[in-house]
Amino acid sequence: MSAYWVTTYREVLNQDKVAAYAALAGPALEAAGGTFVARGMPEQVYEEGAETRVVVIRFDSVQAARDAHDSPAYAEALAALDGGAVRDMRIVPGVD
Repeated sequence: MSAYWVTTYREVLNQDKVAAYAALAGPALEAAGGTFVARGMPEQVYEEGAETRVVVIRFDSVQAARDAHDSPAYAEALAALDGGAVRDMRIVPGVD
């Protein structure tokens, strides 16, 4: 069953750190089998939706997403982020 890694950026504190993170995280997550399916600012928000950056990455399974998160390559990306953003990240199973 597929899984989706969903990250929302509640606040960007240091754009340079976020850029350094993105330069490392994208290739690390793609190498781990992730496919970026959405990223950017919302075109529309409803209810209590916030105008914050969202990233959605598809993986073949929840375990594959966990393994990507726990990989040395992604740890390097997190080290580069180093508090540059306040984020909410979760892995959600797909419905396929």
